[in-house]
Amino acid sequence: MSTEETPAAPRSLAEALRARGDDALAALLRSRPDLITPVPTDLTQLATRAGTRASVVRALERLDRFALQTAEALAVAGDPATYGDLLGLMAGDDHDPAVAAALPRALGTLREQALVWGDRLRLVRTARELLAPSPQHPSPTGLGPTVQEATAGMSPGRIQEIVTAAGLPSTHDSVSAVAALTALFTDRERMAALLAGAPADSVDVLERLVWGPPYGQVTADPAPRLRWLLDRGLLLPTAPGTVVLPREVALHLRRGRAHRTPEPVPPPVEATATHRPQMVDATAAGQAYTALATVEELLKDWDEGGPAVLRAGGLSVRDLKRTAVALDVSEPVAAFWVELAYAAGLIAPDGEADERYAATPACDDWRELPAAERWARLATAWLAGTRTAGLVGGRDAKDRTLSALGPGLDRSAAPEVRYRVLTLLAGLPEGAAPAAESVLARLRWERPLRGPQQDDDLRARLARWTLSEAELLGVTGRGALSAHGRALLGAPAPTAPPEQPEAPPEQPEGPGDKLPVHHRPVPALAPLAPAEQATASATAARLLAPLLPEPLDHVLLQADLTAVAPGPLRRPLADMLGVLADVESKGGATVYRFTPGSVRRALDAGQTAADLHAFLAAHSRTPVPQPLTYLIDDVARRHGHLRVGAASAYVRCDDDAVLNEILADKRAAGLGLRRLAPTVLAARADPAGLLEGLRAMGFAPAAESAEGDVLITRAHAHRTPPRTPPEPVPDGPPVPDDTLLAAAVRAIRAGDLASTAPRKQSGTSAVAGGELPRTSSAETLATMQAAVLTGDSLWIGYVNAEGAASQRVVAPIRVEGGFVTAYDHTADEVRTYPLHRITGVAELADGDR
Repeated sequence: MSTEETPAAPRSLAEALRARGDDALAALLRSRPDLITPVPTDLTQLATRAGTRASVVRALERLDRFALQTAEALAVAGDPATYGDLLGLMAGDDHDPAVAAALPRALGTLREQALVWGDRLRLVRTARELLAPSPQHPSPTGLGPTVQEATAGMSPGRIQEIVTAAGLPSTHDSVSAVAALTALFTDRERMAALLAGAPADSVDVLERLVWGPPYGQVTADPAPRLRWLLDRGLLLPTAPGTVVLPREVALHLRRGRAHRTPEPVPPPVEATATHRPQMVDATAAGQAYTALATVEELLKDWDEGGPAVLRAGGLSVRDLKRTAVALDVSEPVAAFWVELAYAAGLIAPDGEADERYAATPACDDWRELPAAERWARLATAWLAGTRTAGLVGGRDAKDRTLSALGPGLDRSAAPEVRYRVLTLLAGLPEGAAPAAESVLARLRWERPLRGPQQDDDLRARLARWTLSEAELLGVTGRGALSAHGRALLGAPAPTAPPEQPEAPPEQPEGPGDKLPVHHRPVPALAPLAPAEQATASATAARLLAPLLPEPLDHVLLQADLTAVAPGPLRRPLADMLGVLADVESKGGATVYRFTPGSVRRALDAGQTAADLHAFLAAHSRTPVPQPLTYLIDDVARRHGHLRVGAASAYVRCDDDAVLNEILADKRAAGLGLRRLAPTVLAARADPAGLLEGLRAMGFAPAAESAEGDVLITRAHAHRTPPRTPPEPVPDGPPVPDDTLLAAAVRAIRAGDLASTAPRKQSGTSAVAGGELPRTSSAETLATMQAAVLTGDSLWIGYVNAEGAASQRVVAPIRVEGGFVTAYDHTADEVRTYPLHRITGVAELADGDR
């Protein structure tokens, strides 16, 4: 006969947690990080915190659909329930093999998250209250109260009448009568015999209530079909005019199942088309190049100072429209690019009195990076950001319009949804583009909504926006995840399954066709730590770099006063050409047009005609056309021929014939010109207005200083003070790393040891559970000195300098000078404590020293 004792079953969640190993405790804290904010002092406090309403609600919302269905089944099962009871509620009388195979995993998830504990399964009380059925909060299972709960307020005489009508012998008390009725409803054979004699229309009533809601309305004089059910307890009254279908009856009609449709397996992500991976990567790289060009165009447009900041923050609707026109995109897409530049720290408010948006100093550093690294910076900011551009134009809770760059756009779930959507794409074969609806169905299974399913719920909208934004940014190409997009997630490249037939090269299917895709398990990827994300971003940039076009150092000049850039230009060339010519069209090649105004702009910036000729000759692969040479020389000949200064303003020119021409021109009437000398005209207009007026008349005047020197006008870049990118709004406490988890588990174990260690009970040190020990200073000193000699551990109460009290188990090493040096089991280190802060001391029981 074995002398080993079987360990007693835990009587509480705290005892169940106490029986767990360190790895299991760490898994609990990892899955529910709110439990260690702050770190609990012991396992009792951890169990209490795990049962609070806010924490349980958060844990339930993060369960997948089948794990949540399992919890809902336990809420309507007995307390405690056996595994067989739970299996019967989930698999039904038919014993669905898929449900039976998936149930251990779901139950393991509930156990890991401390929502279920004990060998006989107990759902934590708060979860049972949230999921159990009631008239105010119907159960998600559609089940009503039990017979015992529904008959709680019924008179004993009425209960005996129901028992008799159901064909059962009468009893002496209501308790045994209810038990007999419950036994009848849970006996499959006897219930089948009872319902076999029911009128057909009465059975129809039960069928309408069986899957919920289980409540119905009746009149004071029920119809015969309802009277038959009421007489036999198949419907029980809960309030005047209201009846309910008892849970046991509903389960019989459902063949034992708690849910109409258990969903043990997640729905697969289906592919609508398969493309060659090389084509996907090339398309995504093209989109990445367009994304960079668009952001650079935005920064260029705001280089001298962007739109004004609204009083409440953000861009006005008119400024967003202007930005959309400048970028040649729609307003929602313009909002996305503006928010992306803001999230990457490239634009911000300048903080001045007349506050405007402008580029940040980080923008200049970003421009100097290689193209692939610039893209990786944008993609990383998008993946981790919580600001949601798709909300722009909508309404907040106070019915105020949400504006781009304004408040109210943060959604803490956005990074999780983006990461999960891309992870689902990573689980498909290379080149496979998913069906959007199958992605949404998978997300709904992984995070089922509480309440009615809505197509416009936030997570569904975030998922749709993720798919479109990933395509705009070049993370995906043709709907499929690219190689550099996969690297951005830190996901390994997939290996094609052997049974998967090779797709024919580039044969896109129609939108309604479903391809026979091999559904491998989706890799269990988690958001990367900052250091890991930096490595992943560098890998993504390395994979993207060969796919991006190399910047060119030349253009093709044409006789029609245009220049064609057959690809992206190197920055000095692009900057100079942007001053000398106007962009006429964009695309795979950019077309620039030279005009008198654009040439004058270059001359105003300090260039000479010789400089412009040399620049064009050095950077053109074609000969410089003669019309362009004539245009530059003609504008340069007239540039600065007139001089404008302050009189209010004046015009001077060595050729008085030109001044006579100006005075004779009717368009000069508004400038208020008059002759001061043969070569000088005075004007009422200010110098800037005079310059613009003369240029509108076809002249090319130059401004001059008070010393008579020509003023060179260059665009002055406006920069904000140093700014940091907006911090993402976290969705609850962050997931702790392994170091923090190990420290938290060690502290909880040590605190639990201090609070549960058996103490010797004496007249002076005996205390009630949870209270600090109280001993006199002399007794504390004597006990400490004795423990130093014997090497025993002691239980002490300690109050720190902030007044926080705690219990500790220590092993004293030395006592001197009013201090005790001891090994603290709670902190797992040697510490020194002032004796005057020790409230009391107690010896541990002999078996725990």
